[in-house]
Amino acid sequence: IELKSGILNIFLRTGIVFTQVDLWLGLSYCDGKWNEVTVSKEGSVISATMNELREQALEPRVQQLKVNSPVYVGGIPPEIQSFYRELGLEQGFGGCMKDVKFTRGAVVNLASVSSSAVRVNLDGCLSTDSAVNCRGNDSILVYRGKEKSVYESALQPFTEYLYRVVALNEGGSVSSAWTHARTRESVPQNVPTPSRAHSINGYSIEVTWDKPAGVIGVIEKYILKAYEADGPTVPITSTELADAGMLTGILRGLHPFTNYAVTLTACTLAGCTESLHALNISTPQEAPEDVQSPTAISFPTFLLMSWSPPKTPNGIITKYTLYMNGTPIYSGNGTKCVVKDLSVFTPHQFLLTACTLAGCTNSSQVTLFTAQLPPSHIDAPVLTVLDSRTIHVQWKEPVEVNGILDRYVIYLATNEQNFTKWNVIYNSTELFLDFTIPQLFPGTEYLIKIAACTGGGCSVSEASTAITDESTPEGVPAPKAQSYASDSFNISWTKPEYPNGIITSYGLYMDGVLLQNSSQLSCYAYGLAPWSLHSFRVQACTAKGCALGPLVEARTMEAAPEGMVDVFTSADGSKEVQLKWLAPNKPNGKLTYTVLVTGLFYADQ
Repeated sequence: IELKSGILNIFLRTGIVFTQVDLWLGLSYCDGKWNEVTVSKEGSVISATMNELREQALEPRVQQLKVNSPVYVGGIPPEIQSFYRELGLEQGFGGCMKDVKFTRGAVVNLASVSSSAVRVNLDGCLSTDSAVNCRGNDSILVYRGKEKSVYESALQPFTEYLYRVVALNEGGSVSSAWTHARTRESVPQNVPTPSRAHSINGYSIEVTWDKPAGVIGVIEKYILKAYEADGPTVPITSTELADAGMLTGILRGLHPFTNYAVTLTACTLAGCTESLHALNISTPQEAPEDVQSPTAISFPTFLLMSWSPPKTPNGIITKYTLYMNGTPIYSGNGTKCVVKDLSVFTPHQFLLTACTLAGCTNSSQVTLFTAQLPPSHIDAPVLTVLDSRTIHVQWKEPVEVNGILDRYVIYLATNEQNFTKWNVIYNSTELFLDFTIPQLFPGTEYLIKIAACTGGGCSVSEASTAITDESTPEGVPAPKAQSYASDSFNISWTKPEYPNGIITSYGLYMDGVLLQNSSQLSCYAYGLAPWSLHSFRVQACTAKGCALGPLVEARTMEAAPEGMVDVFTSADGSKEVQLKWLAPNKPNGKLTYTVLVTGLFYADQ
């Protein structure tokens, strides 16, 4: 059924039979009153009636009409328009409709039985002045001229207008069919403040409002907004209500125990308008959220407990309850508590409950330990000498650890430093109970002690003593030979750099012959020839063997030569004499010669 250009068109298709009935109305329905339209099919007769006008068609082949699909009023959805190409479907229905009735059944309330509606006001007509917009006698000349288009302004919003064009010349005129157009809606004006609001709970409220008066157009949706009172101008939460027939909505996502200002926004296709004033409401308290677990400063025998208020109190906190190992140990408004008489480094389970008038919420359970102390005692280590350079150290775990054993530390001191300086030679978190100390010095006495450590400190044992096996000395020094007379040496030396045990004797070799073997660090050699060259070497011995030092050479001091110097002369001319001589039998040093000459010398005149 389609009303277009003053003609009511009825299209009926049953099977392959297509029937059309056209009822000419002109502008008779544009009288500002309700018009009754009846469409019927009785056997082979299809008829259409409006008020006193009637038209019918006879089609013997028409089949029985059975309606088993949805009935669309004002248009059909886009997804099925391709199946009805013979229909105009230029624009949806514009106007008012009421008291729709089928042959069987009562009058239909479109607002209650329709499954969906698009930009339709189901409450009836928006305006009663439509008569002046479509009656032929009341038509207004919009444009006269030679152009083929015109822009008309100053129209009423959301109002349907009929237009037709008359083309004329000196010979006459011709008119187009009537075509209709509807102006768009206007933005709503004077949107009222919500009339009532009540809290469902601390997180949502139900809001009721009155329908805005004087809205020209179809209200597409309502929007409820909640602002924090005295807060930012950005809404905390909002809710869109697409069913414009509903005048009640629920705002969710609010915070308990908070003051809100609630506004109503009404929207048409042209835009939205928010109410100038807001309705104030306070949400009730709820049980707290995000209750924080308690924390503690740990001491060996007590815990200093503390906690922070819930991140989301949702009201006024009336009390806190602190549970230890399932038993309440504190109840009150404070945020601190001291738990005494506890064992060293002992775990305890704690849980905090925070309450408002609306209820209580627990934190997550947390395990807290009292503080650690150093181990009570650790026995001295057991030392085993493996060889001249290695000692194996063994120890036992402390009986009372007083915490979590963190590491063992080995300290070592030697007799070379009078056992006053302790060096750390082992520090490991790998909790082994033995360690082999390498690269020690042979024949050396060592003091070794062990420390066991927890997070509370270290406990050090008594020292144990061990002496590495002796070995042959190393680093035997070269002797220092000094001659203060032409027939003797004073020879001295120092201890080996690494004695590797107890030195039992020193041997001094001169010219490869053992000159002295004693514990002395010096020797006097005499009865030697002046300026004679000799070699010296020191030998140091322990119980494990002897080692020789490097070889050095030295000479005795010089003495006066012994014997005669025989001189031989020969004349080489009237003015030259050649002298030759023989060295003394015993030079006793590095010789130099002096020649003395006496007599007359020739001089040039």
